[in-house]
Amino acid sequence: MIRIGAVNIDTSHPLGFAEVMEKSDRARYVGVYNDSFRNDAEVEGFIRRFGLKKRCDTLEELAEMCDIGFIQGCDWDDHIRCAMPFIERGKPVFLDKPMVGNLRDLKKLEELVANGAVILGSSSARYCYEVQEFLAIPEEERGKIVNVFGTAGVDEFNYGVHIAELIGGLLGTGAQEVKSLGMGQADGKYSESYYVQFPEASAMFNTFTGAWQPFVVTIMTTKTTYQFKVDSGKLYAALIEQICNYMEGKSHILADMNTLAESIRIMLAAAQSRAEGGKTVKISELTEDGACYDGKAFCAGYGAAAGPMYSAL
Repeated sequence: MIRIGAVNIDTSHPLGFAEVMEKSDRARYVGVYNDSFRNDAEVEGFIRRFGLKKRCDTLEELAEMCDIGFIQGCDWDDHIRCAMPFIERGKPVFLDKPMVGNLRDLKKLEELVANGAVILGSSSARYCYEVQEFLAIPEEERGKIVNVFGTAGVDEFNYGVHIAELIGGLLGTGAQEVKSLGMGQADGKYSESYYVQFPEASAMFNTFTGAWQPFVVTIMTTKTTYQFKVDSGKLYAALIEQICNYMEGKSHILADMNTLAESIRIMLAAAQSRAEGGKTVKISELTEDGACYDGKAFCAGYGAAAGPMYSAL
């Protein structure tokens, strides 16, 4: 049994992940550390519902009692602090999406991995069964990918990064530049469109702020066009399966840090291009003083709007 330590239970992910894990004997949350906006009643509800052994007083205590840490607070600016006690003990960490929101923190993650840390992540959309099924079709049958178009919706980055991850799952790495194409809006809700150039393919993605939108993907190949809508009910299972495979030493499709980092760079370049009126931004020219996404501000807004989720469990 893989023992997982939960760090902050801000979102629905700890709940959804735990429900998936209940269906097998592969992994369980065994402890929780919480210093974010969920109150004591929420933490106790989570512990009670999923049979955790204890609530830990420190990150170090949690890191000692588990095999892997799941960093799941929605302040992505705090993810590295929360991950360090696990990394210092030679234990892997899973950073929930978005892993980080600025280039400085992203380079720190890459440095940690270069020095031996195991950092897993981040979006369940990258590993969804629909992507796996498409990639399982031999290229000689499906053709080479020429363009991918995808949609996602709730907010710009916290949820929008899902579609960048999914596109990365299809095209791999090598994104060269990003361009903001514009915005459509109605009734206080809006969708933003971005173009991404890869060496032998291109991608477009739409984010949506103000309402949930499904992941809908269109893939144009040299032979035909494929389209699918991701089954959101199976997303968590697809991710947890791959993490368990990794932890058990089995074959897996988890992306390495270089691959995961590219999704963040695409989103940073998208924000930079928008800020510069649609100027094309080269991934290689991103700087630490360029566009970023404020995790603390997002967490404050999310926490203020969030209703009770775990206290009644």
